[in-house]
Amino acid sequence: MKSEPSEVSVDDALAAPKSTVAWTGVRNYQARNFMRDGMRVGDGVLFYHSSCAEPGIVGIARVASTAYADPTQFDAKSPYFDPKSQAEAPRWELVDVQVVEKTRNLTLAELRASADLQELTVLKKGSRLSITPVEPKHWRLILKKLGAHTQL
Repeated sequence: MKSEPSEVSVDDALAAPKSTVAWTGVRNYQARNFMRDGMRVGDGVLFYHSSCAEPGIVGIARVASTAYADPTQFDAKSPYFDPKSQAEAPRWELVDVQVVEKTRNLTLAELRASADLQELTVLKKGSRLSITPVEPKHWRLILKKLGAHTQL
């Protein structure tokens, strides 16, 4: 799951109550569907910083809730406001994400340089989604590269 550090950084999430943040602002249907249909409470999450000096994986998190309506779609003052979304039929959903470990930054350059990670969706040409699935084999390799202590 990608987040711009200026929006929500891994440190912001760690400082939140229970180290948990609502993953607001997803406004791409495919990314929403990955989150809504593919994520279950307890699933592991790679917390990725994007649109910054050194993009990369900076933490391990877990899905902390089932999907529910993203309230920012109804807030006219929010940059994520969607005037076409209705409360009785929301277009956009989110999950809560709980950071369980801050890691070193496993940079995008390092990910690209790893022959064993070339099939990682986030590395594929044209992939700009903020949420993409990670295969179990890639999850294990990334945790090993990070020296992560968490085994979700």
